[in-house]
Amino acid sequence: MTAAVIVAVFLVLSAIMTTAYAQDGTDQQHVYRIGVVPQFEQRKLFRIWIPIVQELEARTGLRFEVVGSDLIPEFEKLFLAGDFDFAYMNPYHVVSANNSQGYLPLVCDGSRKLQGILVVRKDSPIDTIEELRGQVVAFPSANALGASLMPRSELMRNHGIDVIPEYVKTHTSVYLHVAQGLAAAGGGVASTLQRQKEDVRDSLRILYLTNELNPHPIVAHPRVPENHVRLVKEALLAMGESEKGRALLANIPMRSVTEASFANYEPIIKLGLEEFRGPM
Repeated sequence: MTAAVIVAVFLVLSAIMTTAYAQDGTDQQHVYRIGVVPQFEQRKLFRIWIPIVQELEARTGLRFEVVGSDLIPEFEKLFLAGDFDFAYMNPYHVVSANNSQGYLPLVCDGSRKLQGILVVRKDSPIDTIEELRGQVVAFPSANALGASLMPRSELMRNHGIDVIPEYVKTHTSVYLHVAQGLAAAGGGVASTLQRQKEDVRDSLRILYLTNELNPHPIVAHPRVPENHVRLVKEALLAMGESEKGRALLANIPMRSVTEASFANYEPIIKLGLEEFRGPM
């Protein structure tokens, strides 16, 4: 091999290494896994999140993969094992994820709070929550904070009302169960109710509203290099300042992106929801 060829090979390899690695030596071609709590069925989740991820890639130069989970318990097992590099999860999950893996919140929606709802059919004879005593009530999963943990705990602790929970996997399934008369009521959150098909949404009415908490954040695992976490956080905040970015994030929904920290979610610890949680 001539000296000229050796030099050419060296230059090619150098170019490849420059592309593949950041100046601080971190692997720019590593694919970061983003987990999303399955509030909706997977096709809908991917329709929402793939354009967001594509925008993040364009803004950060990093690579991402959206990881869907069919069921919330499956999502829980993955984040408890540290499978996700980034994730969008409910506030109760934030506490569990921080305890198990050290996940920390980056951003959340500053325009609203998380508030659970109980819905019944619009033509249901049920007018008060007392009438739910002993009735079948649909919930997406045992550990869905706004849609299950909060309404169940408030019904029991504040009103002495015990219901028969039926876990049906997603918020969409909850609303369909109630609309089709398969459950007397169902737990959800206002944002997912608004995203249902018009005929389903219009067939339901809200019977009860829970107390409010800070909404779902996007979190990062501590193994992600600090500079990459910063890139992602800054990109999300910048998306919230652009028309295109706001439109994409509103589909989550996250309509006003604001910085978040674990301190925003510490009040959840004091709620003592363990009595109502399911296994993770």
